Amino acid sequence: MDSAFEVPGSESVETLTDGARGAVGRLVRRQAPLTAVIRLRAERLPGPYGALRLRLTIENRIIPDGPLRRREDGLRFALIAAHALIHVPGGRFLSLTDPPEWAAPYAEACINMATWPVLAGPEECRELVLSSPVILYDHPRIAAESAGDLFDSTEIDEILTLRTLALTDEEKREARATDPRAAELLDRLDGLPPEMLERMHGAIRYLGPPAPAAAGPPGNGVPVAGRPEAGQPAAATQERSVPWWDPGSDTSVSPESDHILIAGVRVARGSRVLMRPGAHRADAQDLFLAGRSALVEAVLLDVDGNVHLAVTPEDDPAADLQRNHGRFLYFAPDEVEPLGGADMTGAQPAAAQPFLAFRAVHSSEPDTGGRNDRQASQGSAHRGSAGRHRPVAP
Repeated sequence: MDSAFEVPGSESVETLTDGARGAVGRLVRRQAPLTAVIRLRAERLPGPYGALRLRLTIENRIIPDGPLRRREDGLRFALIAAHALIHVPGGRFLSLTDPPEWAAPYAEACINMATWPVLAGPEECRELVLSSPVILYDHPRIAAESAGDLFDSTEIDEILTLRTLALTDEEKREARATDPRAAELLDRLDGLPPEMLERMHGAIRYLGPPAPAAAGPPGNGVPVAGRPEAGQPAAATQERSVPWWDPGSDTSVSPESDHILIAGVRVARGSRVLMRPGAHRADAQDLFLAGRSALVEAVLLDVDGNVHLAVTPEDDPAADLQRNHGRFLYFAPDEVEPLGGADMTGAQPAAAQPFLAFRAVHSSEPDTGGRNDRQASQGSAHRGSAGRHRPVAP
């Protein structure tokens, strides 16, 4: 289905005044006419689910009245920041960010050029999709900390506010001249109180309780001591008096006392191991760690059930400084070799550090098969998984 649309050209004149002197000039704004076509195609996917894949294309049909030698020339005829809002009454869209397992291969095959489609409307709504030039999460909402709408009321306020405030006086004058709304936005941001800007910097939201722990051993088939057995209620389902990102929200998890068995050897906090970086590494600097000994600082379990070891190289002259800042190296159990006897519970590190648990579940980074940043901040060892960023959660 093809549907053409046009935006007519226009011209407006604004009189510029200067107090007692009255009119001192005129500001003429001209908008070139725009012509475009919306193309919509539907393709039935194989399988028993009866799913359809929609293909939406917004095609610019404008023929410029002269050569486009500069970017500014092309902007007059561009469909800047075109948004698509798709409604299927009685239908149900699947999230591209978090699709069901059966639909994951089809979601990964979707190609989005200069646009980001997400579920829109209230949380329970599945009939509406918003596709915008700004990366969003499903069911985006305007945060209470926002001082007012900026571009399209869905973007990251702090980033755009800081970028706007960084404009030169000349750039601000040019932006004010584009239209009255841009002038109002700049005036509001120029007079933004510091406390309003500070509110945009971040907020903690209680996103609800985490899912119950899956039955069976965690990832890689490595058993972790202290985990709930199959059929037992997980501690994560306890009363939500503690937020999910706080280590106290799951009392079955204890990075300082949990242990795992590697080649029949008990490895826990304080154990000594040899670092053996695997073959699927994305960071060439891991080669410098091969064969060096390290001290295990904690046994961590991420939200996918995979086990990670936080370690500190024993020959690192800044080991105490890194430990005090909670910065460690992270390895999978098959990337280390135990040192010592049958029981690897060694001397405890000098300074015990708390591990902050958090989850960031939406990311556009693909799974590279390895960790790019071997040395991560406290409690934030990142591991790619099916196109998601999964920080380690103790």
